[in-house]
Amino acid sequence: MAARFHATIARMVLEVCLRLREETGLLPVALSGGVFQNALLLDLTVPALQDAGFEVLLHHQVPCNDGGVSLGQCVYRPLSAL
Repeated sequence: MAARFHATIARMVLEVCLRLREETGLLPVALSGGVFQNALLLDLTVPALQDAGFEVLLHHQVPCNDGGVSLGQCVYRPLSAL
């Protein structure tokens, strides 16, 4: 049951990206947020998107969860004062 759930979510991500590509020409897709810390979901979603011709962007040096949000806030705050 859990495997089917993850496969369904991965398929939904692909379908939304395909629809957005039709409407906007979207090619790169960034997978971010705590949900993409789930290795199974990531392992199902990335190849599906790549097979459909999308460039998939992933986190490598910054966490995809709230840690990344915190870093973004630290960067944004000084810049917003300019």
